[in-house]
Amino acid sequence: MNVSSWSINNPIPAILLFMLLTIIGLGAFNSMKIQSMPDVELPIVTVTATLQGAAPSQIETDIARKLENTIASVQDVKHISTTIQDGVATLVIEFRIEKSIQDAMDDVRDAVARIRSDLPAAMNEPIIAKLDLAGMPVLAYAVHASKMDEQALSWFVDNDIAKTLLNIKGVGSVSRVGGVTRQINVELLPERLLALQISAADISRQLKMTQQEASAGRADIGQLEQRARTLATVRNVDELANMNMLLSDGRQVRLNQIATVSDATAEQRSAAFLDGKPVVAFEVVRTKDGSDVEIMHAVREQLAELHQKHPDIVISEAFNSVDPTVENYEGSMSLLYEGAFLAIIVVWIFLRNWRATFVATVALPLSIIPTFAAMYLMGFSLNTVTLLSLSLVVGILVDDAIVEIENIMRHLSMGKTPMQAAREAADEIGLAVIATTFTLIAVFLPTAFMPGIVGRFFIQFGWTAAIAVFFSLVVARLLTPMMAAYMLKPLAHAHRQAGWERGFSRAASWAMKNRLKTVMVTMLFFFGVLLGLGPLLPTGFTTPDDLSQTQVSITLPPGSRFEQTLALTKQAEAIVRAHPQVRTIYTTIGGGSAGGNLGDDQGEADPRQATLTINLSPRGERSGISKQQIEAQLREQLDVLPGARLKVAFDGSTEKYQIALTGDDSDALITHARKVVSEMRRIPGIGHVTSNASLVRSEVIIRPDFARAADLGVTTEAIADTLRVATIGDYDQALAKLNLDQRQIPIVVKLEEKARQNLALLSRLTVPGAQGPVMLANVATVTMVDGIDQIKRYDRRRTIDIEIELNGVPLGDVNERVYNLPSMQQLPPGIYTSQMGDAELMVELMSGFAIAMGTGVLCIFIVLVLLFKDFMQPVTILAALILSVPGAILSLFLAQKSFSMPAMLGLIMLMGVATKNSILLVEYAIKARAEMGMARFEALVDAGKKRARPIVMTTFAMGGGMLPIALGLGVDPSFRSPMAIAVIGGLITSTFLSLIVIPVIFTYIDDLRLWGLRQVDRLRHR
Repeated sequence: MNVSSWSINNPIPAILLFMLLTIIGLGAFNSMKIQSMPDVELPIVTVTATLQGAAPSQIETDIARKLENTIASVQDVKHISTTIQDGVATLVIEFRIEKSIQDAMDDVRDAVARIRSDLPAAMNEPIIAKLDLAGMPVLAYAVHASKMDEQALSWFVDNDIAKTLLNIKGVGSVSRVGGVTRQINVELLPERLLALQISAADISRQLKMTQQEASAGRADIGQLEQRARTLATVRNVDELANMNMLLSDGRQVRLNQIATVSDATAEQRSAAFLDGKPVVAFEVVRTKDGSDVEIMHAVREQLAELHQKHPDIVISEAFNSVDPTVENYEGSMSLLYEGAFLAIIVVWIFLRNWRATFVATVALPLSIIPTFAAMYLMGFSLNTVTLLSLSLVVGILVDDAIVEIENIMRHLSMGKTPMQAAREAADEIGLAVIATTFTLIAVFLPTAFMPGIVGRFFIQFGWTAAIAVFFSLVVARLLTPMMAAYMLKPLAHAHRQAGWERGFSRAASWAMKNRLKTVMVTMLFFFGVLLGLGPLLPTGFTTPDDLSQTQVSITLPPGSRFEQTLALTKQAEAIVRAHPQVRTIYTTIGGGSAGGNLGDDQGEADPRQATLTINLSPRGERSGISKQQIEAQLREQLDVLPGARLKVAFDGSTEKYQIALTGDDSDALITHARKVVSEMRRIPGIGHVTSNASLVRSEVIIRPDFARAADLGVTTEAIADTLRVATIGDYDQALAKLNLDQRQIPIVVKLEEKARQNLALLSRLTVPGAQGPVMLANVATVTMVDGIDQIKRYDRRRTIDIEIELNGVPLGDVNERVYNLPSMQQLPPGIYTSQMGDAELMVELMSGFAIAMGTGVLCIFIVLVLLFKDFMQPVTILAALILSVPGAILSLFLAQKSFSMPAMLGLIMLMGVATKNSILLVEYAIKARAEMGMARFEALVDAGKKRARPIVMTTFAMGGGMLPIALGLGVDPSFRSPMAIAVIGGLITSTFLSLIVIPVIFTYIDDLRLWGLRQVDRLRHR
């Protein structure tokens, strides 16, 4: 039974169905989380191994290679990236996309456990975790208090603020940036140590053995059980200073006689500033399923309550990545409303009937609102991807209703009653509407199954678009005919063809009479644009944003001290603050992850690195200057800073090009990398070029004399322990602790600061030997040499990463120029290149979209064959696909946009739209020949007359929905604009050519079908 006729005869079930869907959809919409990006779980596992104080080369030999070799044996491992710094090795293991993250975690854990006994005993247990894409800070705050010192304020952040915020649903962690950490410092006096012939290691370990609480078993006294404890802990620094230390020869000495004992802070290696003023900052990270917006509001509410309890404490927002999310959400909703309004205006202009306009308009909200219910049930959120999907299809959702209502109006103009017109028109157009809708679903749905990392992000895109289009079909078949039957009035006059409709009819008639000329002109236009303008389009992964935040990263040479970094950072702040578009500057030294990248190295705080996170003036207040232009100006102004490596733009942004050189011969690798970097810097237009090829730092090397050490019974381990404890203190797990009510304070024993700066003094320290303490200089030589600051490895080979700031140059152009460099064309034996970052993702994106588009074309063909029960005419319909491509390329070229991800999304949409136009024409022509007995020429001319208006109406409605996006109105248009421009350009050519060229292609395909039938008949009669 025809569902439209059933709905007309039984309107109440359809009304109740959509009332129910609307209520459920609105409830789901209010319950959905608002996020920046969808929560995606990728099969990427990280392994972090720490050995405090160890050099990168030692960690590479003793830890990293062993971990790489065992993990490489795990099934489905795709890549292993290793970063080695002082004291830490971080391995990032990427598995094939189909691998379950839990299976990947279990396999890596088992592989590490197999070789744990081969790793250094002093190493901390390796930390194995999955890469959490939600693991970057969404908020950062600066705290200042006039009545607290830095130590008290730091503890207030660690204790009060962290405890309060961690109670908020969705907050994953709160980490302090800057400030100081309380610590008991035992600074040994070197002359006393030398006189008594004791070492820092002796004192540190004696404190550890003495200063502790330990179980003493159990007692049974008075017929009751009692637990027994040994309490040997001091309660304050004075008691600690007066403790007696037992020397190796049996003598005793008080701790304060050989050391200065103070309740102070750890060495400052990080700091935070807000607009140049020192603050203690903290960063808030959300959990995987948390809502960015809900977390922001809850955090602000809790901080306001804290401020009421502690009015002397001022908490200021320093960084906010949620505001762009809110801006994107509100802007996307505004664009939906604007697009819907323009679509309504288009319907009114063509139909000039407010009742018919209302019936068509109802389709838009009744298609989108139930979509929210389906999205909620599938666990989707309101994020950049789903909102982009909805803004893309807003013009399509009204199409089916337009086609239905236009056909009903045409039947009304024949003198029929609204009830009769609705039944007959819905029955006549039903197959075409179903075919166009399932064609669009066949286009959008394959994007949800694209391979690779990019494909995971497009799951929600494909499903959201497909679901919304499906609901538009349900509205068009159930609600639109029913509402038309009961709301429309009979027309007093017949519909007259407009002048443009008659023009299209004449053009189509001429084209069919001059088929060869039409095809030649069409092919000339297609290949002219494709081959003439296509190669001129720049290519890229995606477009850089134009939001109001950016970042300056400063890296000083290896070995630079905190004070040097601070001085240079102050200079950078002054330069940046002078820019007229800069509003606030949040500065961190040696810490902080706000605005960073998930792939960043997470080692110890590095005092030679600083980050300036900058809030710019809003886009509407910048007088046409883009964020990229501001970044280019800052890049030029900051070049005056001496001896620093600079990067301007967020580390995770799309404004850099990355490539890696890998090989086993580290010397040859470094030499060639320097040559490549030198040639890259001559590429015109780009920003800074940086690499880790030349990063070296000075090291103090102790080389034992094995013969003399053996004679005196001195081991290498004793030498290393003595110097390590004397300079940085013992391993964290081996430190004694001072117990307080709410925390434990580490007791760190090491030499006083001025002693650590004297190489001669270090060589005179005593180390334990078999016959007593021995001076270090008697068994080893102490020298200064240059060593490696950082080691990177990729797939078990040494690698050097090279990074280029694009500075507005398209990624594809930079990639082409890099690979055309002489040094890249002539790689030495054993050295290989591998793309990283956006360049790698661009290749993956191109192949993924090619697969999605190919799958979409195949699905369209299958749908059309099933609906039309014919294998030939679906080819006619598919021919419309190529007619949309020249318009998209031409519009992108004229608008000076690159061929990147948004443009590809536009092309995917065009596939469905162009096919839809052809279906309306071809379906009517087939029906006119089969049911009305028309000749082919008359059927095609009549199809043009009957279908030109709905085709042009849907094109204008869709173009109207896209127009605000193409014009860059409202929210940041950098991503959406190329997509809308490609769609509008393709719509224009596909609509124009569909009405004129598709009838010609229909005749050629029909001639081919008839020729085939004649050949079959001839074979039968042989």
